[in-house]
Amino acid sequence: MKVRAGSAIIAFFALVAIFGGWFSETVLGLDPRANDIQAIAQPPSGEHLLGTTQFGQDVLAQVIAGASGSMFVGFLAAAIGTALAVLVGVTAGYFGGGVDGVLNFLTNLFLVMPVLPLIFVVAGYLQGTGLWTIALIIGLFGWAGGARTLRAQAMSVAGRDFVRAMRLLGESNRRLVFFEVLPHLTGLIASMFLHALIGAVLAEAGLAFLGISDSAAISWGTMIQAAQQQSAVLRGLWWWFVPPGLCIALIGTAAALVNFGVDEVANPKLRVVRTRRRRIARSEAA
Repeated sequence: MKVRAGSAIIAFFALVAIFGGWFSETVLGLDPRANDIQAIAQPPSGEHLLGTTQFGQDVLAQVIAGASGSMFVGFLAAAIGTALAVLVGVTAGYFGGGVDGVLNFLTNLFLVMPVLPLIFVVAGYLQGTGLWTIALIIGLFGWAGGARTLRAQAMSVAGRDFVRAMRLLGESNRRLVFFEVLPHLTGLIASMFLHALIGAVLAEAGLAFLGISDSAAISWGTMIQAAQQQSAVLRGLWWWFVPPGLCIALIGTAAALVNFGVDEVANPKLRVVRTRRRRIARSEAA
């Protein structure tokens, strides 16, 4: 139930990111960049369902457009981070020996590396940091934890009897990795990609709030940044920063629900507790 609820929230925002721009402009007739000088800093009303910003821009249109920007960063960063984690982690766990030593050292280096200061430094050299650059930075610095987990799992699978037997039969390493080891890790990789997506969305919002983003791009993070720069909290313009903040909070809630649901299924202790509770509930009902 928790996994379904979390996945439904993520799927909803993914659909908004894909089709929201078309729906907003074609059906609702809203332009996220249009300025209405007659409706500046207006609260929610029938004409503007979520109100307008200090610049007369429709907040609903910006929230929908921001979903596209934030989810784009999330998917791209998650794809880069997960690909690097699979490449490094599975390779190190399967081959072991010197290969494992070098890749494990690289993984540990990225694990202890101060990511936030490095992002500041990189952004300082890159003028006009856009969503592509933000996604690349998050993905390139966010793969080490997943690689450590995949290394342990790949090492466990590579040491099983059926893999050893196929090695003795002369199967190539490429075939063993792609057809024997990776299929046993697909569930973990999918979960890792999902959590990387959520983490990238939250990271983009945080970086945009700190000013490390392109102000011309529209995302939930840049919306909150603009609201903070215009003192929306002090002026009581809650409709400017609450909707994007609520969307980010829902993304975080979805990640927590998926995590809890996966733990209940994969963790033997939690699975036993859940089974006992079901038995107790059935006995009480009877």
